[in-house]
Amino acid sequence: MRRLLPRLSLLLALLAPLPALAAPAPEVVVSVKPLHSLVAGVMVGAGTPYLLVPGAASPHAFAMRPSDAKALRQARLVVWAGPALETFMEKPLTALAGNAKRLTLMDVPGMRTVPARAGGVWEAHDHDHSHDHDHDHGHDHDHSHSHDHDATLLDGHLWLDPRNAQAITRAVAAELARLDPERASLYQRNADAQLARIAALDAELEASLAPVRNQPFIVFHDAYHYLEDRYGLNAAGSITVSPDQRPGAARLAALRQVILDRNAACVFSEPQFEPALVSTLVAGTKARTGVLDPEGANLAEGPELYDALMRFNARSLVDCLSGG
Repeated sequence: MRRLLPRLSLLLALLAPLPALAAPAPEVVVSVKPLHSLVAGVMVGAGTPYLLVPGAASPHAFAMRPSDAKALRQARLVVWAGPALETFMEKPLTALAGNAKRLTLMDVPGMRTVPARAGGVWEAHDHDHSHDHDHDHGHDHDHSHSHDHDATLLDGHLWLDPRNAQAITRAVAAELARLDPERASLYQRNADAQLARIAALDAELEASLAPVRNQPFIVFHDAYHYLEDRYGLNAAGSITVSPDQRPGAARLAALRQVILDRNAACVFSEPQFEPALVSTLVAGTKARTGVLDPEGANLAEGPELYDALMRFNARSLVDCLSGG
């Protein structure tokens, strides 16, 4: 009988009801790598969001794959900046992700938006942030509303201001907690850690960029307005509005004149695009060349990408503008 007792106890243990397993985290789809990084940081320990625009692909010329369509159909949450940047998503969001919550980051509380600019020469201006449109002003935003206002006239590269990255972090954590209350405390802990890290990163970038803030430079396309505005940088113009639009000869001539007249220190290319235009612009001038990247083309996707991207751009600016 004594020999049977251990076996009986084991049998009873096996027959006992198992504790309920936690439901899987909600399926989340994110448009571009920097936003995916911030969402992934909030989801650490719960799941991994699906990235639509991978690797060095650009949202300006992106075509959806069957796997992307499947991910959108299965999604409970889709996170994107808005129609100013990811125009390729507007129809698929309606056709494929009709059952998903749509988090349009351009509209979230606390988001600071700045206007898109024309390509070519920009007038010198002071950096008093007077053109920000802070969405944290007491209005009740329906994040699924239509974009009949001029959202497409805004710069969609919201994340290049770390304060916006913090607003994104808060909005994502709140939305995930509503969709998945069982993990609400996990999302909040992750968000708190990410907010603190971004605050430290912001202070680091401000200190490193301060010595070069008055040096004029030209960018490849108008993707850095938030970065310039946050740290008071002196961008003098862009080669193109969108990287898939080749500039005309008149614009290139005007930019070359700006390099000469304003003693522009640097002209920046981007890793995804042919830098031949940059070489043409600086030929015969004292301007140096560098590389800026708005989306992390050559960085591995994941929670660490955002910090790495911001530091890469800051180093590139400091090295080129200071002649280092």
